[in-house]
Amino acid sequence: MVPLPQEQRYTYADLLAWDDSTRYELYDGQPVALASPSNAHQLICAELLRQLANYLIGKRCKVYPAPFDVRLFEEKDDPPEDVSVAVQPDLSVICDSSKTDGHGCKGAPDMVIEVTSPSTARYDKLLKFNLYQRAGVREYWIVDPAARVVSVFTLENGRYQAAAYGSDSSIPVGVLDACTIDLSTVFPET
Repeated sequence: MVPLPQEQRYTYADLLAWDDSTRYELYDGQPVALASPSNAHQLICAELLRQLANYLIGKRCKVYPAPFDVRLFEEKDDPPEDVSVAVQPDLSVICDSSKTDGHGCKGAPDMVIEVTSPSTARYDKLLKFNLYQRAGVREYWIVDPAARVVSVFTLENGRYQAAAYGSDSSIPVGVLDACTIDLSTVFPET
């Protein structure tokens, strides 16, 4: 992920207008092109999606895989021209259906999962961490395929509290009653 060189500030309206197959995230008006994920990244996302989606059958919460635009600070009636932050988490869990529209999510999802890669780790661990915390994402998971570890951040009094889980753990999902994720099937064998 490398920011595109420019001096202009862009909005979500600009991203919607671009006729381009490239996926972008928008950080304070600056677009960042997203690289295609690795096979391991895709397998991890698919397994997490499978477990979450199976748990959510018949429930009000839904899980959405990328590409899915999350406009973290967008208010109900904000036009796309007023939105300067849009991210595409690997997985987003949303329990309030009024936050979704034809493009993604308006406001903070209940839970976000990011699977790191060498090109995204800094964004996931610093920039997105701070954005998600500030926006009020109640639970944020950072999955590190190389270390085979999941860091879980739970929002308490406006700040994230951390816990870490190894590849043989089961993780309770704080925003979903009685849901656990079995990590033993998440990380592909190397």
